[in-house]
Amino acid sequence: MATSTRLFDSHTDALQAVSDLEAAGVHPDKISIVSNNSDGWHAGHHHSEKARGGPLGDRNGDGENDVAEGAGKGAATGGVLGAGAGVLAGLGMLAIPGLGPVVAAGWLASTAAGAAVGAVAGGAAGGLLGALKEAGHSDEDAHVYAEGVRRGGTLVSVRTSEADHTRVETILNARRGFDAVSRGAAYREAGWSKFDPDAPAYTSEQIARERTLYR
Repeated sequence: MATSTRLFDSHTDALQAVSDLEAAGVHPDKISIVSNNSDGWHAGHHHSEKARGGPLGDRNGDGENDVAEGAGKGAATGGVLGAGAGVLAGLGMLAIPGLGPVVAAGWLASTAAGAAVGAVAGGAAGGLLGALKEAGHSDEDAHVYAEGVRRGGTLVSVRTSEADHTRVETILNARRGFDAVSRGAAYREAGWSKFDPDAPAYTSEQIARERTLYR
């Protein structure tokens, strides 16, 4: 299996990329998303889908799917939610030191969270680095992608067969996804060297400034 990962400056672009992948027949189990949530984009849509009787109602009858409803509403706002919710139905909130609040779903999130167990106080951010490296990314690329989330970005990572690799990358690139090479070069020009899990999380103001750099 190969892994294709892209960094999106807009969570809306990332959600659309996920929707495009699923529409193209990529199985939701192969797709993962990890998104910075310091601006509260995810929680801001809480409960609204359920109130309208939308497609992401509480499937368990016990309130546990509230987060998924928020994700569905966020995607629907961008006009991208099709008949099936797919991987976006699994979106949940995590707090990862060095990254701040994130919204995540899929295999990469599960691996990162697993690596974080027992290391809540400090090493948990290494969970994302470790998960990216385990997925086949170089140490250098993993640092760039983790830094991208810290700076407000959203990662979409897809496990693909070699035959599907090019098709998946084309879909990700079409929604303005950046790879580690181009974004890493931009970070290094500004003096950055590597992701530091002990550095303070970016504030929403810092993230807003960061996003204007790459428009």
